[in-house]
Amino acid sequence: MAEEQYAHPGICLFTVLFKISALGFYILCSIFIESFVIQFVVTVFLIALDFWTVKNVSGRILVGLRWWNEVDEQGQSVWHFESLDQQTLETLNKKDAWLFWWTLYLTPVVWVALGIVALVKFNFDYLLIVGVAIILNAANIVGFTKCRKDAKKQIQQFATSTLTAHMGSTIQSAFMSSV
Repeated sequence: MAEEQYAHPGICLFTVLFKISALGFYILCSIFIESFVIQFVVTVFLIALDFWTVKNVSGRILVGLRWWNEVDEQGQSVWHFESLDQQTLETLNKKDAWLFWWTLYLTPVVWVALGIVALVKFNFDYLLIVGVAIILNAANIVGFTKCRKDAKKQIQQFATSTLTAHMGSTIQSAFMSSV
């Protein structure tokens, strides 16, 4: 049996590339470059590219989910979720989805570890970069986790309403045929 390949290798590449680039640049600059400003600007730029790519491209194509948050007229935060229908979700590539979810959850763990290293070395200014990384990664985790739960809830509601409608028509048919 042939091993399943990535359905969207380019998107998978950029999903991982921006994460590795941000982490790699942060680590290498900590070792080789004295300028905190350069490290801050480039690393935060790479983190922002990662956030945007995961939120707007990878999530939609690799796992069929999309989320966004708005503030309404009353100043309340309102979450919006979109997902593909159940049939389409079932056809998504498992390897793509695996890569998406693992990188989504693993990256903040690495940033937390780097934050601990910055604390131990008394590099408190570097915590600013780590903080930005953790916040943006956490936003994607919260958004996609809520979106996945919302998609499952919608599927359950659809299944329940379909089952109820089918049972209702069956009971109605049985009642009408006996009359």
